[in-house]
Amino acid sequence: MAKITAVFIVSAVLALTSAAPIEKRIAQTIAESTRDWEQACVKAGGAQQCNPISQIAFSSLLAGGKNCDQQDAADKMVDLAKTLKNDPEMIRLAQLFVQQPRNAPDSLQVPYCKVAPKNAELNGLFHCQFAGSNFAKFSGDQTGNVPLGVAAVNPPGSCPAKVDGPVPDGVQLNTLVKSPGKGAAAPAPTQKPTQKPKPPVGRPAPAPSSGPAPSSGPAPSSVLVPSSVLAPSSALASSSALASSLAPAPSSVLAPSSVLVPSSAPAPSSAPAPSSVPAPSSTPTAPAPSKPQTGFVLQNGKDAKALNNKFAGLTAASACKEGEEACVAGGFAQCVGGKFVITKCAGGTICAALPLVNSPGTSITCDTPADVDARIAATGA
Repeated sequence: MAKITAVFIVSAVLALTSAAPIEKRIAQTIAESTRDWEQACVKAGGAQQCNPISQIAFSSLLAGGKNCDQQDAADKMVDLAKTLKNDPEMIRLAQLFVQQPRNAPDSLQVPYCKVAPKNAELNGLFHCQFAGSNFAKFSGDQTGNVPLGVAAVNPPGSCPAKVDGPVPDGVQLNTLVKSPGKGAAAPAPTQKPTQKPKPPVGRPAPAPSSGPAPSSGPAPSSVLVPSSVLAPSSALASSSALASSLAPAPSSVLAPSSVLVPSSAPAPSSAPAPSSVPAPSSTPTAPAPSKPQTGFVLQNGKDAKALNNKFAGLTAASACKEGEEACVAGGFAQCVGGKFVITKCAGGTICAALPLVNSPGTSITCDTPADVDARIAATGA
């Protein structure tokens, strides 16, 4: 009887275990999410600016990312596109990226960002969910269960680019659709009512005509805001108001900027004074970036080599700190819950630390072995 009872208990435990729901991790090859954008960026002339932004962007899709990290990264992608003649392909791909599903470590829906984006091109856009998600629950603190300005997502898991439903597990949205769709521009109308109080004055016809006159007054105040940053411009503004009383003031302001030789010469004449205003703004900006570029290039290369040597000794079982990023077993890895979560790089690429070009530091990204070697060798390391 004892043996039969023991067998019964074991079988009962196994039955209960098999009946319990198993939460699966839904992941993707995150490097593929920005690959097309990076190629479009290089084609548009972004050069070395493209890869670091691409790496920051696809890293935001990892499970450890915050609710708005993906949107913040997309804003940076659009910012760069605008400096490259508003490249439409880069903007389109950034709009699709911000709607790419994020990794779901517990198979629950990933919460949405509740803050408006910086760029209007991203207004109303939010990420899709993977089809394998549990659409009855959200992970996190339950503060991002609906997108900004949206009452409910219907059907669940859909997004403006894919209105028919969620994205298949592990698939990139930009391989399924070409158009980013249109988001509900809910926050925009809230700015219009603030402009309505101006026209209500109807009876006194002359009153409105005098109204615009004061309205032109605030305009200079907006001009004075930037002028407060530049001492010479503020001096010019004051000199136009009180030429005699403030004549010494500008000379005292311009005196410290001894770097600008022309500023002292045209001081006696009032007309050349404005011409000296653009000079300070252009003179400091030109040499500023050139100075730091001399010392960090070689060090960046050495740091990249040191990191790659360190990564070579890491495994999936290696200890790590929360949020730490590394290359493990050839894939991009981030520490989540004290363990490395590894995402494989796209075909033909490996994970590696690369030296930055325009500033001190390194970036961890997926790249071809040949490009990794070439970029490190270019630093002289």
